[in-house]
Amino acid sequence: MTPSRPASAVDALLTRITEEYAGLSRQLKLIARHVEQHRDHLGLEKIQDVAARCGVQPSAVVRFAKHFGFTGYSELQKIFRDGISQQIAPSRNYQARIRDVIDQAQGRLSSADIASEFIDGAIAGMHELQRDLHGSTLGDAVELLAHAPALWVVGARRSFPVASYLAYALQHTDKPVHLVTGVGAMHEGQLRGLRAQDVVIAISFAPYASETLLAAQLAASRGARLIAITDSRMSPLAAEAQAVLLVHESSTFGFRALTNVMALAQSLFIALAYRLELDYRTTTTAPSALAG
Repeated sequence: MTPSRPASAVDALLTRITEEYAGLSRQLKLIARHVEQHRDHLGLEKIQDVAARCGVQPSAVVRFAKHFGFTGYSELQKIFRDGISQQIAPSRNYQARIRDVIDQAQGRLSSADIASEFIDGAIAGMHELQRDLHGSTLGDAVELLAHAPALWVVGARRSFPVASYLAYALQHTDKPVHLVTGVGAMHEGQLRGLRAQDVVIAISFAPYASETLLAAQLAASRGARLIAITDSRMSPLAAEAQAVLLVHESSTFGFRALTNVMALAQSLFIALAYRLELDYRTTTTAPSALAG
């Protein structure tokens, strides 16, 4: 089994950014999101590139660095550059590679070519998900689910297939499971039975579905527990959650995959099933005790 990654200067910085995110200015929030989501190749980006991608001036990037105790962008960048040969994630470089494929293609790409590129992006993203899994809060999420009186799952639009799968899988436990579909715009009505200590699994990615954010707010107001499956520590879901599972998807020809988040959802259920079975076996009388 792969050991957990030790805490690094990058991890410490991202933790601090998350803690202070709500108090940052609009421009610094844009930079914070960029730093988190592009951590694996920030060590190679020029300050002008970061500023352009965030839609701010380079001076704002310098302000961001100084806010977090660095003398400037170069010192901030150094902690991302250290060990970059081991940390660069394939999916983060995938965008540039896709552009190269399009530029170099002779004529139109075949359907098989497009499928191959999409699958390559998914494989790269899966490697990144696997790399970060042992440092995630997956274990905390499993414990929350294991002790919950009832489970609620919500995910709108692109996240709805993931929510549907999780609700189906969780029905294989002995817990009451509710899929919040929002049919007829009745999200709030469907959540009326939510109680303290229940667990809500909320799935949403930027720009974040308002229906899912409502479910998270209701969970907090009623004393329920929240597991957020999202794309950023700075996500509005993360602020309300007791466990945050981060997942990033590759984007091929403008289409974001669901490969990583579905793999994470399946892993969450299988880990929970294993956890519950351990409890069941522990409380079952051993066959030897029944003999004689």
